[in-house]
Amino acid sequence: MLFIKTAASQCNDKEESGTTGEKEKGGRMPKHVAIILDGNRRWAEKRGLGPSQGQEAGARTVMENVKDYFSMGINTVSLFAFSTENWGRPGDEVKYIMDMFEKIVKSEMPNLRRYGVKVSVIGKRTNIPEPLLHLIGEAEEATKNNKEKQLIVALDYSGKFDILQACKSLAEMAKNGLINVEDIDENLMDKELMTSCSEFPNPDLLIRTSGEQRISNFYLWQSAYTELYFPSVLWPDFGGAEYFEALDWYQKRQRRFGLRV
Repeated sequence: MLFIKTAASQCNDKEESGTTGEKEKGGRMPKHVAIILDGNRRWAEKRGLGPSQGQEAGARTVMENVKDYFSMGINTVSLFAFSTENWGRPGDEVKYIMDMFEKIVKSEMPNLRRYGVKVSVIGKRTNIPEPLLHLIGEAEEATKNNKEKQLIVALDYSGKFDILQACKSLAEMAKNGLINVEDIDENLMDKELMTSCSEFPNPDLLIRTSGEQRISNFYLWQSAYTELYFPSVLWPDFGGAEYFEALDWYQKRQRRFGLRV
């Protein structure tokens, strides 16, 4: 955490003391960073630990880093925390993960409110345990008026389902005469996706840890023009230094291919 704050400060100092041309070379910061938290189980296996201990280590990494992500000027952070496919894991592991989510929401809500972070949880809600569902509702209600920072947690989320529910919503509106079929375009589709809860619904940078070079079932529509970064480090070991490397890689890509509007 200290490293990333120091590095960010040094970058800001250089930009403030340089010319306009030098500032342009620095590249822009992404507004929306999405992260697939991959590698918790493998991290545990390498250390002779159980899956639950890997999940706990991964959760600690999230809470240690999220505030630093916002401190570097990121507006929206999305976390692929639990996919729809994850329900197929052993029952005791799934229960542990749900209980862990509940503890995190309880313990971190005061901090998120203090830092002015808006919390949004996207995904299906039919299978989420009632106590956790109640806490999610409380968190979203308590932070709904926060504007500058937003944390999106994808829980029981599927990119395929997100697109499907958006298509069904548009079809229903057309059926009821609220829109014409000819009016359906990318902008309308964007508004019906679950990420419409954010001012910046499409991520500029998507990071998947563990070296897997795919985004699986996460933000399939939203990532059409996203920079994809695949570090080999397992998620529990993804700290400030690794995040700063990702941002440096992103800015170099922007300089090389031209800043996008």
